[in-house]
Amino acid sequence: MNYFRYKQFNKDVITVAVGYYLRYTLSYRDISEILRERGVNVHHSTVYRWVQEYAPILYQIWKKKHKKAYYKWRIDETYIKIKGKWSYLYRAIDAEGHTLDIWLRKQRDNHSAYAFIKRLIKQFGKPQKVITDQAPSTKVAMAKVIKAFKLKP
Repeated sequence: MNYFRYKQFNKDVITVAVGYYLRYTLSYRDISEILRERGVNVHHSTVYRWVQEYAPILYQIWKKKHKKAYYKWRIDETYIKIKGKWSYLYRAIDAEGHTLDIWLRKQRDNHSAYAFIKRLIKQFGKPQKVITDQAPSTKVAMAKVIKAFKLKP
């Protein structure tokens, strides 16, 4: 899919600008100044729009290319209120503290926990260790996952 179709600037300029913003702690004005020094005259509000539009896309592309099973996962769920309704937010982080995935569910049961962990394994591969908060639903889900994917307990 061509995300850069009908854009005034070349896709390389856009990806470099968004990459600078995501990788380094630069402001939009700093990025437009860096690009201006390289002969590309871009307003800082244009860089802002590029970041808003392309950062999620670039993150998804990066995530697909950097699939790997991290050594350790931490899985937790929390109860949050969204628009007046209570929901469960499942979250998985790796050993470095980076969020692997999040998932919002209406119920907290072993089916939801199992589906979330299964989704993580399909996306990132088998981890060597999974740390949970020992909630009853997560315990049952982990037992199923260990049996189904032949993980070490």
